[in-house]
Amino acid sequence: MEDSGQESFSLKTLFGKNKSGGSNQNLRGPLEPHPSERSHIVPLNRLQNRDSPTSSEALPFHPEVRSGVLENGLPYVILPNKSPPGRFEAHLQVFSGSADELEPQQGIAHLTEHVAYMGSRKRERLFGTGSQTNAYTDFHHTVFYAACPVRAPRGGPYMLPMALDALVDVMEARVESSRLEKERAAVLSEMTMVNTIEYRVECQILSTLHRENRLAKRFPIGKESLIRSWQNEDVRSWHRTHYRPDNVLLYVVGDIDPDEVEKAISAKFGHITAEKQATGIKLPEIKTEASELADAVISKSVKAAQSWHYPPVRHEWCVPKGYPIDDKLVSPAEVSGYDLHLQNSYPLDEIVNKIDIGEIAPGKKIRPHMFKHELLQAFSLHIFAKRPVEPIVDMESFARSLARRIALAALQIRLNVGGRSDDPAFTFVEFNQLDSAREGCAVCSLDMTAEPARWRDAICKSLSEIRKLGEYGVTAGEIERYASSLMTDAEQLAAQGDRISHGDQLSHLMETIANGHTFMSPEQAYYMTARALQSLTLEDVNKAAAELCSHITGLNKDSPGTEGETIAIACMPKNIDESSPAYCDPASLVETIYEACQIEVEPEEDVVVPQTLIPEDELAKSVEANPPVWNGGTFTDGTPQTSAEAITRPFTLRRLGNGIRVGVARNPAESQRGHLRLVAPGGRDAERRLGFKKGSMAIGARTMQEGGAFGPWTREQVELFCVDHLLMVEITCTEEAVTIDFVFPTTNVGNVGFGDDVQLGITGTESVLQVVREIIMGFRWEEDALGRSKQHFRSSHESLQKNLEGLSTERIMETMTQNDDRFLSIDVDSVNSISLDEAKVAVMSQMVPADLEISIAGDFQVESVLEMVFNYLGSIPADTNKEYEQSNSDKVASSVPTIPSPGKFIQLELEDPDPRAVAYVSGSAPNSWGVLSDGTTVADHVMKADPKPKDSYDTQRRSHPLFGHVALSLISEIVNRRLFSTVRERKQLTYDANFSFSNFERLAGGWFLVTVTASKEKAQLALEACKETLAALRKSQAITADNVESAKRVVINRHEGELRTSAYWTQLMSGLQEESIPAKGPLSVTDFLKVVESITARDLQLTLETLGLDDENLYTAIGQTIPPEGTEEIEDDLVRQAPAIGMGRGGALTG
Repeated sequence: MEDSGQESFSLKTLFGKNKSGGSNQNLRGPLEPHPSERSHIVPLNRLQNRDSPTSSEALPFHPEVRSGVLENGLPYVILPNKSPPGRFEAHLQVFSGSADELEPQQGIAHLTEHVAYMGSRKRERLFGTGSQTNAYTDFHHTVFYAACPVRAPRGGPYMLPMALDALVDVMEARVESSRLEKERAAVLSEMTMVNTIEYRVECQILSTLHRENRLAKRFPIGKESLIRSWQNEDVRSWHRTHYRPDNVLLYVVGDIDPDEVEKAISAKFGHITAEKQATGIKLPEIKTEASELADAVISKSVKAAQSWHYPPVRHEWCVPKGYPIDDKLVSPAEVSGYDLHLQNSYPLDEIVNKIDIGEIAPGKKIRPHMFKHELLQAFSLHIFAKRPVEPIVDMESFARSLARRIALAALQIRLNVGGRSDDPAFTFVEFNQLDSAREGCAVCSLDMTAEPARWRDAICKSLSEIRKLGEYGVTAGEIERYASSLMTDAEQLAAQGDRISHGDQLSHLMETIANGHTFMSPEQAYYMTARALQSLTLEDVNKAAAELCSHITGLNKDSPGTEGETIAIACMPKNIDESSPAYCDPASLVETIYEACQIEVEPEEDVVVPQTLIPEDELAKSVEANPPVWNGGTFTDGTPQTSAEAITRPFTLRRLGNGIRVGVARNPAESQRGHLRLVAPGGRDAERRLGFKKGSMAIGARTMQEGGAFGPWTREQVELFCVDHLLMVEITCTEEAVTIDFVFPTTNVGNVGFGDDVQLGITGTESVLQVVREIIMGFRWEEDALGRSKQHFRSSHESLQKNLEGLSTERIMETMTQNDDRFLSIDVDSVNSISLDEAKVAVMSQMVPADLEISIAGDFQVESVLEMVFNYLGSIPADTNKEYEQSNSDKVASSVPTIPSPGKFIQLELEDPDPRAVAYVSGSAPNSWGVLSDGTTVADHVMKADPKPKDSYDTQRRSHPLFGHVALSLISEIVNRRLFSTVRERKQLTYDANFSFSNFERLAGGWFLVTVTASKEKAQLALEACKETLAALRKSQAITADNVESAKRVVINRHEGELRTSAYWTQLMSGLQEESIPAKGPLSVTDFLKVVESITARDLQLTLETLGLDDENLYTAIGQTIPPEGTEEIEDDLVRQAPAIGMGRGGALTG
């Protein structure tokens, strides 16, 4: 429904009569109006009012999106989408989160989320159907979702009505005492689980960033004392206040018929009214206060002025002088006598030392904050400017958004290159600006970490780069480079069309609607991007760059400055001596920032970037000197050898004459994208087998990641070549292998120009194979790269000593493996002892062609890729890197050490003023393919324990090479479900308990690990409950057929969903031709579904006995914090404020 002029709901006038024409009433007479219902902006935003707000050409709307508003005021959005087929997602977004809570309600939005969905009987009907359900709470909203198959398994009923029933149940949630107590326990446990040091840093950042509004005092996790005190009526009153039709938005995205969905939405949700919800608000004082809050929100907040999706806040904007801001977005601190923005003090407020430096120079002001803590190891700086969100609705605003993206990309690459210089000042740096619906503003942020002693250098270096961009803009080469990247991104999305996953489509749709942008189809976005970039000028981009950087450039003494404050938060270790170069206080922080902004900067110079790393004539000479040869693939799982010429499905598996194993699979689901995985078996296991220094393989692999110079090209040139060709590279070293993963476009990239004038570069596929060839043959090892690698491992080891979960796990591994270095972190002395030559020899000894395996999957023609592999990799001489091979070269992976018996209990204490605890249960297990440390297999043990199977089918099934792998996957799902039911639901001891396997592929044997976070008081009880659950699985509560069927649905759905990603295909192909994984061959992919479906409860019960589950053999541990010396332990029930979970200024609390 559209409302000309005012964009607002007015339910009294629009829907004041029921369908029969009468007024809203029941047998007792008319219902009272809802105390919090007000006329407000329609949550559909641009979908509701599609008129262009400016004279510029309006952006087109996605033609498939359907939206509307039911007669009761409930809005909905429907988007047909085909990926994956046969599935859909329904999300119910409630526009009330923690920022809407009253003083005595802090944390109630999150608790209500738990009660409303976890307690839903209709949600439970979705279990076992292959559906996933969950919910999450944030500052600005609470969201409930169900991701389901269109039809239940085995020809069952259609799932849309069932999914909508579950979400209707959320709107009409019953608050029962038993469910409230269960979810109260879960939320209190979650408070302990999330209260990591990273979480506390986010708290400090958000509290300072939003000091002028409610977000500083209304974190989703809430206050423990309040959560413990609430009764049914408290939760019910919150629910009925906020869960009303005009305050929600329903999304349905997937393989659906919009007409049928629209009918179902009307039938399921149409009877709910705000007036009926109001009858459930039984607490008069809450009703009164909620009404006052609603009045204040409507009066002056970004929620009322710009988007109903935003939290009810105001912001102190930091923008260039003269920047136009809508008067509606400028709000006073107090609204009509009501403290909407919580600027007064309240009894439950945390004590925060606000630092007010004042003006550091005329018109220049910094809002600083410092956080020092025992658990912090590095210095980090976070500088922010808050700006109004600019809705992207027409060509002008769209072009400005592209200009910002180009400027940001240019700056980030400059910072990355600077961060990998010979003597980098910082260890991490990122500059970005994002529209944040959860905060109701656009946040421009600099996030940087450095060694504490180098904090001044890091500030100077990072701010100088920002000022350079702000003052001089981008170069001609940069605008060409990053504009081309934007076009390639848009082209890839357009090629995917409705093959973009439901989840990705829905996330983009929700964020786009929330910020008032126009939601376009990928094809429309591609067309508009091409048009905008053709007319985008260097001046346009540099204007955007100047605005982005204005809060930094404005601190220069010759600049006119900005309107508003630049916000700076520094976090660092506690108890640094004042004489140390690592010491920092508020005055020196502000002084250093200001001084850094006075340093002279020069314009950036363009770097000559190669269009290709290997010229055609050079490759031709190599092919002539070392003629490539294809051989057939050979396997150890019983699959016959493949042809050296044939193209086969689902993958083509061959070997090159030099020994390199090759697997290629076409995956059109990710349009114009590909993934390549290079595996060199060995890893940290090879360190010991081949007599290398401890850590040399891992440090060498990281040195490769930090380096990148090839042949005649410098590291900077290679990095920019990767940027131009949109290549992403990650090099890791595990216990078993050095793995190099590449993500790349499969189309022509590094193009110059647009439209008819474009000059095509080589394909991303060809560019990635050039890099692979150079890594094997021409990689240049550099001392500065080794230095950055060693710094990474030193920081990791030192951080581990301050991480409760990490250190506890390390102690278990030390005990179970008898201090086997392969499975432990690398200590600082070992890191420091590694030379460049030792790191180089360790890694390159694994880069012998005969030992390598290349797996490539993507949206390409297999024949074309095989030809490129043939030329680029087949012409690598077979004896390449032979000089690094060790004389005692043992290529057979060893085993995990036999875990000593009996088991042990380990207790660990870590100093931390906040009370936390984590418990573990661990024991021996097979590896991912069912091989135990003694070389026997799961199948061996199962058939020995069941010597007289019912029929030959039992023997056939259990003899399949995939049997052990599938059985262990199903057991993992069943154990996790049992832990949830017992430890969380029945005993109410934790928010989450997790069971996992070590999942080695080459090493024989492994272990399982149960992790459970609980309060210090309940840690021992939680540990015992986990042991009890494992024991019950073996005896009193054996695995049932229903357990198996439910686990099968989860495993199959996950497998089928991941098959749409090229990364998963490369993971599946890696090892198929590797002799050290005898059970892994083509059958592990082609027979996967068949083997999963064949497994029985009896199979799993017998497989369970291959785990070291005997009580006397279990290894258990409890890690807990203790107050640092001289700290008084807090006796009351309050916990520190904590923001939403996650990094990057948080994310939602997931139920």
